[in-house]
Amino acid sequence: MLQDSLAGFELFVVDLSVSDAVRPKITVTLDGEQGLGIEECAQVSRRLARRIDEAYGEDATYSLEVTSPGADQPLSDPRQYTRHVGRTLSLKLADGTEKTGALEATSPEGIQLAEVIKEKNKQKTLPAVLIPFVDIQEARVVISFK
Repeated sequence: MLQDSLAGFELFVVDLSVSDAVRPKITVTLDGEQGLGIEECAQVSRRLARRIDEAYGEDATYSLEVTSPGADQPLSDPRQYTRHVGRTLSLKLADGTEKTGALEATSPEGIQLAEVIKEKNKQKTLPAVLIPFVDIQEARVVISFK
């Protein structure tokens, strides 16, 4: 039902949740390699609501929210990294280490990250290295207000 509602859009599902309530809330979080606009959210929401009504009847009670991930949300799909090339990421890796640096490139295997380290009260940028997606436990875009 949801995938049918995405036909014609270059979007993918990041998360889907349904609350356990008398009037369930269906929350669909979408993203795209080029981002996601409010108009796309509205169009997908209308399509999905129509499909839910067709499948369960118009008397079905539910609340539907179609949204994009917030700027503070971690990147959870490899396709989300592409539009953040050039930005600073904060990573938590599977081995417990943490890295912060500039996202220089993406590939099907992982990302190229130029890590920034502090050395004698100065910041030093190391050459970019490949970090496989399987090693990334959590990745967040560092929000800069400069």
